[in-house]
Amino acid sequence: MSARDSNHSYKCSDDSQMPYYNNSAPVGENGRIHMAENSLGHHYSSSDIGSQRINNSNPQVFEAQYCTLESSSANGVYPAQSSTSSHSISPLSGSPLSQHDSHSDHTYSSPPSASCLTEVADLLIKQKELENSIVGPGLDISSDCSRSLLQAHVPVRPDNWRQLLGINGGDLMQVVIACGKAVAENDVFATELLISELGHLVSVSGDPMQRLGAYMLEGIVARLSSSGSMLYKSLKCKEPTSSELMSYMHLLYEICPFYKFGYMSANGAIAEAIKGENFVHIIDFQIAQGSQWVTLLQALAARPGGPPYIRITGIDDSNSAYARGGGLDIVGRTLRDVANSCGLPFEFNAVPAASHEVELQHLAIRHGEIIAVNFAYQLHHVPDESVSTENHRDRIIRMIKSINPRVVTLVEQESNTNTAPFFPRYMETLNYYTAMFESIDVALPRDDRRRMSAEQHCVARDIVNLIACEGAERVERHELFGKWKSRFAMAGFRPYPLSSVVNNTINTLLHTYNSYYRLEERDGVLYLGWKNRVLVVSSAWC
Repeated sequence: MSARDSNHSYKCSDDSQMPYYNNSAPVGENGRIHMAENSLGHHYSSSDIGSQRINNSNPQVFEAQYCTLESSSANGVYPAQSSTSSHSISPLSGSPLSQHDSHSDHTYSSPPSASCLTEVADLLIKQKELENSIVGPGLDISSDCSRSLLQAHVPVRPDNWRQLLGINGGDLMQVVIACGKAVAENDVFATELLISELGHLVSVSGDPMQRLGAYMLEGIVARLSSSGSMLYKSLKCKEPTSSELMSYMHLLYEICPFYKFGYMSANGAIAEAIKGENFVHIIDFQIAQGSQWVTLLQALAARPGGPPYIRITGIDDSNSAYARGGGLDIVGRTLRDVANSCGLPFEFNAVPAASHEVELQHLAIRHGEIIAVNFAYQLHHVPDESVSTENHRDRIIRMIKSINPRVVTLVEQESNTNTAPFFPRYMETLNYYTAMFESIDVALPRDDRRRMSAEQHCVARDIVNLIACEGAERVERHELFGKWKSRFAMAGFRPYPLSSVVNNTINTLLHTYNSYYRLEERDGVLYLGWKNRVLVVSSAWC
């Protein structure tokens, strides 16, 4: 979840009460995608606990990439399951099924046997249609798998299969949940039935649950078919043009307040922390377009007593370079032009590297400068101890503490997907993105081509990565704020409460959005959610 590349132009907002963000950029369109549609609308009420729930009694409340599990077969065809040492009996088939170990993020049992898939041709057509909508029609990712499936024996579907699985007819939410559970338990027969049923219910142009269901189905199919890695690799050369991708990200930036909330709150905390200082070094661990800093530079240039000397270190990898249409020198020139137009002394230090590759020498720290560090929607991409013994997530936090920053801003999605086994992670993904798709639904018509393109290119990847991938290939690894709080405390940080000025600025922003968006402040930390679900948390540390 990142729209940091979304702001291509740098016109400052006319609203004087919102000085820390920029929101102007061109918007493009892409082709429309059609799948089987069914007018079903279901709201999923989660059982979230802790900081994931908005406290309705609070007086301030307002209404990358994806890949997959690889098959153990070298050619991508599902292996036959002959062992009977560890099996479960499906209530639908009565046949023994190998048990999936859902407690490991790094070891996998074999995927379901191809001999248990029905309506395969229809499913493959739907899968291919969805894949084509994302990566283009020229990609053939499953030829070996397709031949194997189409030659498979097709069992008879029991007439009472919905009753056996406890599913009401046509209830899409129940089917999505049951399908994830069947995959987690390696219940081959139930998985086959439910995937087929989902193929008839989901639609990338339907209601929020149908749209989310389409991308969760894509994730499930990628996980089981070993197509995900090929799909992921092909994405690198099948992406939209940089200008198209920019327009999709900007659209999400405009219709959802999550990104503005994060950048405005971070900029507000930094502006307060460096008040009165003359030499300031801002380190941004995912600078993207650099547009987060435009209004802050302009505000600092107008500071009474004269502007400070500002140095920005911009860290970013090649993914953002594609969206930018070039390297970090583009960001440096843009910010330098802004600073020159305001009479602000400015210097830019480019670090073209992924966050987990950054070392202390890259930051070029100078004696006497006041340091502010920005982690906006970035640290969840840095691998931790569950992925690598190097534990770059904690290493980066400790490294930043060693340079004695005045303030560190942290903006992250409030979701628990880092070390969770498959099914809890699947449910967390369903819960989180149900709220996300509902929030998008109130902003744009369902048949809006720009909306469909933005969802496919900017949201669907994260969903598929969360469902299809394990180990190092799963780059979407979110943690709840409580876990981030522990990591920062262990590194020696203490909270730097966000002020009432920042809170009031965000409240003013939310007045321009749907009343279901809710803001809550707890102990100097800001929580932004949709209805009762917290989606983003912004905090600061020193």
